[in-house]
Amino acid sequence: MGPLAGMKIIELAGIGPVPFCSTLLSDMGAQVIRVDRTAPSGLGISGKNPAFDVLGRGRKSISVDLKHPDGVEAVLRLVEQADALVEGFRPGVAERLGLGPDVCQGRNEKLVYGRMTGWGQDGPISHAAGHDINYIALSGVLYACGTKDSGPVPPLNLTGDFGGGAMFLAFGLMAALWEAQRSGKGQVVDTSMLEGSAYLMLPIYGMHGSGFWTDERGANILDTGAPFYGTYETKDSKHISVGSIEPKFYAELLEKSGMDTMNLPAQMDRENWPAMKVTYAKIFKQKTRDEWSEIMEGSDICFAPVLSMTEAPSHPQNVARDSFVDVLGVPQPAPAPKFSRTKAEIQGPPPSLGQDTEEGLAEWGFSRDEITALVTSGAVVQNEPYKGEA
Repeated sequence: MGPLAGMKIIELAGIGPVPFCSTLLSDMGAQVIRVDRTAPSGLGISGKNPAFDVLGRGRKSISVDLKHPDGVEAVLRLVEQADALVEGFRPGVAERLGLGPDVCQGRNEKLVYGRMTGWGQDGPISHAAGHDINYIALSGVLYACGTKDSGPVPPLNLTGDFGGGAMFLAFGLMAALWEAQRSGKGQVVDTSMLEGSAYLMLPIYGMHGSGFWTDERGANILDTGAPFYGTYETKDSKHISVGSIEPKFYAELLEKSGMDTMNLPAQMDRENWPAMKVTYAKIFKQKTRDEWSEIMEGSDICFAPVLSMTEAPSHPQNVARDSFVDVLGVPQPAPAPKFSRTKAEIQGPPPSLGQDTEEGLAEWGFSRDEITALVTSGAVVQNEPYKGEA
């Protein structure tokens, strides 16, 4: 019953940003049908317990041979009913399969066609392979992440795949679907992880242009340069985080840590930041993470203990808001954000590859005879759901 209930999405199976985008839409109530290959492809964890493939939750999986003309035609039948389609192939691949935007929109003028690539659909390196780390390298993100001594450090694959990729694809789809309600026409949403990750850097580029942010890594206010914005090891070899940027928050940090009596240099005295970081490190090393949490958590210091993925679901704040859920024994983040009326929720566990072929096609209007003919010809495959151990 989420806010996107009634919306119908086709996902041409891929990795990273495309399934995450589809999960976002499914968690918000959209009906997503994933078009998988007819045999495990090595994408994700195909062939293993699907419960761990949390990016695949909340949709049906149908196995279709996209090299079989009847398989392609079956997907185009789905397209006729869909609001949007998402794919993450290299430029030109969908066209070669017979499922490019021109063909699909010829069958459904209102279809919004979402494309996800690293570099974009055109440009001198648009056909080159790449991963998150490469896309954020070209956008300026990777250069800015890391410390003075470490060199560039990738922020997992969150910035390119998910922040600059999936989130921008979902946003682009929603914008195009909104416009299609008035124009009656769909369009192509060309999402590039390079451009999306650059967009996420918008305020940093603004600070860089003003001269407030420099290209020297680990010397700026948000990149471990400032002593009052960073992480520190505690007595028990765990870590805490502080982000006391505003003067009133900084004053509370000094007071609760006991550093208000140490006659430290001014907060924004950049030349003394390295020495101040050494002082902070010594202070925070004197107590355990839990002891600092007892002193600082819930205050206006801008403080939080650094929790592992094992610990995070049990924190009282996350428990109080049901921020994490358990699906088939696998702890995972719950849908976000929360809505006052149309509750977002997980529509089901991740499916095995092709376990819903017959049911999924039937839900989208295929007759029993049509489904039997497709299975008999090999254009689609009905697979058994996973029945192994969790």
